[in-house]
Amino acid sequence: MNTMKMKRFSKKTVSLIILSILALLAFIPLYWMVVTAFKEPTLTMKFPPEIFPKNPTLQNFEALFKRRDLFRWTLNSVIVAGTVTITQIFLCAMAGYAIAKKRFPGSKIFFWIYISSMMIPKQVTIVPLYIMVANFGMVDSYGGLILPSIAAPFGVFLMRQFMLSLPNEIIDAARIDGAGEFRTFWKIVLPMSKPALAVLGIFTFVGEWNSFLWPLIVTQSSKMKTLQAGLALIQEEVPMEYAYLMAGATFAAIPMIIVFLSFQKYFLRGVTVGAVK
Repeated sequence: MNTMKMKRFSKKTVSLIILSILALLAFIPLYWMVVTAFKEPTLTMKFPPEIFPKNPTLQNFEALFKRRDLFRWTLNSVIVAGTVTITQIFLCAMAGYAIAKKRFPGSKIFFWIYISSMMIPKQVTIVPLYIMVANFGMVDSYGGLILPSIAAPFGVFLMRQFMLSLPNEIIDAARIDGAGEFRTFWKIVLPMSKPALAVLGIFTFVGEWNSFLWPLIVTQSSKMKTLQAGLALIQEEVPMEYAYLMAGATFAAIPMIIVFLSFQKYFLRGVTVGAVK
């Protein structure tokens, strides 16, 4: 028995060490970004580099916040990411519920055809998507930024997989009590799907907040740029000001960290969808 316990203890110890090393490696780029943001511009190229800045400064953030368009970019990112997240959660939840709990001709074929579109690289669809958006007159507008992203195959797949695990008896009981289809979905299905909704919300918000290529293409004026596309303009203006650029990257990362920390308990439950029934 002691030998078995020792083996289990050693396996756990080794696993813990490996996971700690991997977590540290994943944390290093984030740490270096933040540290560089608080360095004086003249010290960013110093060799050997300072792992802990001796004289941290806020001058990079002061210079960043003096840009009037920064807050406009931030507002645009909040509007786009927030609208897409809320809309996608609602639409993907309805689609996932219909596919998981409803039986209609061609439901499985439709589902797998729709999911197979995930294999198409986004770069392939940019040109036809831009032409479509231009034909609708939505270039350089919130419509052009938001509408192409309001539905996603991954979200439908995630919600469908989670809702398959919901007991049909509860849904049937709501119908027997006289609840309509939408009321059953709104009052019964959605509250039971909070973990999956949180995961989808986190993934969608982070993906839209970090979206760069499409906002860069579909926007023309500076006032319609999102934060990521706006930071690209700053990089063109001052390509060698690494401390200044890292201050912008740090500022852009704050909302993502807040969202993840706020919903991490649902995230940890949601990523195991389907693992335990």
